[in-house]
Amino acid sequence: QVQLVESGGGLVQAGASLRLSCAASGRIFSNYAMGWFRQAPGKEREFVGRIAWSSGIVYYADSVKGRFTISRDTARNTVYLQMNSLKSEDTAVYSCAGGLPGTYRYWGQGTQVTVSS
Repeated sequence: QVQLVESGGGLVQAGASLRLSCAASGRIFSNYAMGWFRQAPGKEREFVGRIAWSSGIVYYADSVKGRFTISRDTARNTVYLQMNSLKSEDTAVYSCAGGLPGTYRYWGQGTQVTVSS
């Protein structure tokens, strides 16, 4: 069983940066991927990006490519989402998820990110 807890959300102005953290308790298997998702009010959940736990290989959605960076600290069992050049359309609840790639079994509760224009 893996429990995920996000932190780092908040209210920022457009153009600012924010770093989200996702702390995992329990064992993260080497073949797991850790993903970030977001959901804006009235919209469907959107994939932001993922990182392979073992290799560190990352993949991003086109909407955040070049602005967001995902990294992980295996010693701390933590995944990060560095968000730069934030836009109002980035406003959403951001959640991390973990599990086999494409089948995320474990989810965090989410953290709110609000970007004011």
